[in-house]
Amino acid sequence: MTQKDITFVADFLTEHFNEAPDLYNRKGKYFNVERVGQYLKDEDDDLVSPPNTEGNQWFNFLKNSTHLKESPLLFPYYPEKSLHFVKRKMEGVIDQCLQKPADVIGKSVHQAVCMSLYKISKSEDSTPQLFKLPFLWNDKTSNIHYVLFTMLENSISKIHILRRHTDTSRSVSNGILAVEFGNFLNNSISESSDSRCYSCLDAHFYDDETVTVVLKESVEQEGRERVLAQLPLS
Repeated sequence: MTQKDITFVADFLTEHFNEAPDLYNRKGKYFNVERVGQYLKDEDDDLVSPPNTEGNQWFNFLKNSTHLKESPLLFPYYPEKSLHFVKRKMEGVIDQCLQKPADVIGKSVHQAVCMSLYKISKSEDSTPQLFKLPFLWNDKTSNIHYVLFTMLENSISKIHILRRHTDTSRSVSNGILAVEFGNFLNNSISESSDSRCYSCLDAHFYDDETVTVVLKESVEQEGRERVLAQLPLS
């Protein structure tokens, strides 16, 4: 150890572990705790060694700002409390903010339609993931909601399109349909159906009338093609 290291440790011990008679009435040890550790204690008690905020630019800025000083948008500062205490206070405020919207939205949502997409055996221990996360699109011109999704395993070459009117009392034709890609990129009908079979990697709406899909060759070999296709929704 260098003399600088020894001096650093000695200063640390002198500052934080000297006796503090003013703390004798407090529970715990009769010396200052390490200044960082006190912030991490999950207690509601005041800090033993609260920070010195004198000269802090943020506090000076708030103090000199007429509009921000009493602003309800700023989270209050608790200089005497640990981070655990502040975290619990903040979580309480956030929960309170979210409760009202959750109640209103929850009461306004209801089931419009129920469709059975697939069935699985109840005896299976783990449910396989057959439904790939959908992509949503809202056509404001026609007031129609679209959901694009794929079903894994037996139908990887298909994308499914679900259509619902924003007015739940109205229905649309072809409420749900599937588009199969298969070997549609083959140059001729004489090509083997297995030679150029494609499956869907991803699908998104490009605009109200066009769907963009990313396809890949299903054949397990090096250099498999990837195709970016723009398909008219019609």
